[in-house]
Amino acid sequence: MNASSLPEQTADTPSHGPLLDAFTGLREALSARIVGQSALVERLLIALLADGHLLVEGAPGLAKTTAIRALAGHLEADFARVQFTPDLLPADLTGTEIWRSQEGRFEFVPGPLFHPILLADEINRAPAKVQSALLEAMGERQVTVGRHTYALPSLFLVMATQNPIEQEGTFPLPEAQLDRFLMHVRIGYPQADAEAEILRLARESARDALKAPEPVADRLSVDTVMAARRAVLDLHVAPNLERYLIELVLASRDARRYDPQLAQRIAWGASPRGSIALERCARARAWLAGRDYVTPDDIRAVAPDVLRHRILPSYEATAEGWDGERLVHALLERVPLP
Repeated sequence: MNASSLPEQTADTPSHGPLLDAFTGLREALSARIVGQSALVERLLIALLADGHLLVEGAPGLAKTTAIRALAGHLEADFARVQFTPDLLPADLTGTEIWRSQEGRFEFVPGPLFHPILLADEINRAPAKVQSALLEAMGERQVTVGRHTYALPSLFLVMATQNPIEQEGTFPLPEAQLDRFLMHVRIGYPQADAEAEILRLARESARDALKAPEPVADRLSVDTVMAARRAVLDLHVAPNLERYLIELVLASRDARRYDPQLAQRIAWGASPRGSIALERCARARAWLAGRDYVTPDDIRAVAPDVLRHRILPSYEATAEGWDGERLVHALLERVPLP
């Protein structure tokens, strides 16, 4: 089975009732609109269930914006898009205090960060001060403006995008911020049959452009999402499987037990936040498959997206063409299954 594909619910897997039905319907609705990017659709759902943020890397025109906008359209949650540019200011994200002369006081006007679903487009084009403001929001679920701190919505999901083609005028994301992303997803071009379906959808969209948009029926409430998150946390993880998950992360810090040469290629391994993210994503994948337990395939399927941005290759390894993704696959090959 392709590790990047979400397993289908089978007859011998237990049903999780209306909650799973709601998310199955959401997955089908998103897949109908986001053709050829099934990995992105499933990662969006996993991030929603695991209460994390996504960093999506892909060439322009691969439906990244369409995907997050479609997700927001099927939730009872507001959506905001911010185009990151070199002249962006922290206040453009957080909001600012405006002086109300008639009332003789300052009033805080919230910025885009206070929307539950946020698209940070081309995140690496913004300078360090803006990155710092976003880092606080992603990590602490709060925004500080002046002497005041404001809490963000309970449902808060950031999908940031990076363009792998153009690197001029970009600011590399610091490792601390990369670690705040639940997953780093890389997407590629669709296959020929998917591209034909995209053309068909584009023609239909052009024909319907002048019609009044119809509201989305059966939008998922925030309470439904929170209930699904609690259900995900109730899944069973066997002790030996938990140990396997931990061994993967420990091997990223010191792989000498498995391959001394591989250990020399890793400059920095995943933090405990990586262990937490790996377990949460594996749980979410298992729940979406209709199971009440996690399998090794769940861990191995999400490991590349969860760990590729948390494992840094050494200088020598980089010179040899190694990156975080290749290191993760090497670890998966060497750490034995339970």
